[in-house]
Amino acid sequence: MNPPTSKPAPGLTLVAVPIGAARDITLHAIDVLRGADVLAAEDTRSLRHLMEIHGIPLGDRPLISYHDHNGDRARPRLLQAMAEGQSVAYASEAGTPLIADPGYDLALAAREAGYEVTTAPGVSAVITALSLAGLPTDRFLFAGFLPNQSKARKDALRELAGLQATLVFYESPKRIDKFLRDAVGELGGERKAAICRELTKKFEEIRKGTLAELLDGLGDATTKGEIVVVIDRAGEKDVSEKFVNDALQEELRAGQSLRDAAQSVAEATGWPRRKVYQLGLALQRD
Repeated sequence: MNPPTSKPAPGLTLVAVPIGAARDITLHAIDVLRGADVLAAEDTRSLRHLMEIHGIPLGDRPLISYHDHNGDRARPRLLQAMAEGQSVAYASEAGTPLIADPGYDLALAAREAGYEVTTAPGVSAVITALSLAGLPTDRFLFAGFLPNQSKARKDALRELAGLQATLVFYESPKRIDKFLRDAVGELGGERKAAICRELTKKFEEIRKGTLAELLDGLGDATTKGEIVVVIDRAGEKDVSEKFVNDALQEELRAGQSLRDAAQSVAEATGWPRRKVYQLGLALQRD
């Protein structure tokens, strides 16, 4: 006998699903998947398999594929279902919709059309990695996947170099060596970091060390699986005087007063505000 179904309200529910261990699904998510009128998924096969594991019957309900490549075609059908007063549940292939996964355009369109958008929250690889990496978690920035091209990737890393927050990235196993090499070059080889691989799965692995050590540790072995890279925030010693000078000049060119520019750069780099202000005075004299 199936448990009673709690039918979701008309509109859209974003459903977080496990990133590995099927038992990480929430009871709320099971209720939504069991009761929604229409189901949509980034990968219909993975959602169908997850529902089978948990004994959630699909029945005669539609299961619609929705991802980055077909969103323009699939979105009108899902919005039409909402217009007819039906509840739509959307699930990523793994993790939480919108977090480096599809769903943003669907949620935006639903809200703009006046439909309720809610969530059945759950697992996210970002939070899972942060909890295991052994690095500060009080302030972090999730940067998702950086560009494939080395120059663009280096530019992105350079922009984040002085940020006073733990940095979190997704990366492909095919590019992890290139990512680490660029990170060593732009952030410094002594910056602490962790490679979190295959989280919650059978071969889960957390490698910790400096960026240089992690790069050396890759060796010639082929890295496999889903990867999250977590990198420690910059300390004053990690941010060069040239970097601070460049940041100050950029703020001043944008019309900031020296006082405000010094405050902004100090917060971004971890340098003492007084020291940054003195550098600014020297810049103005020059």
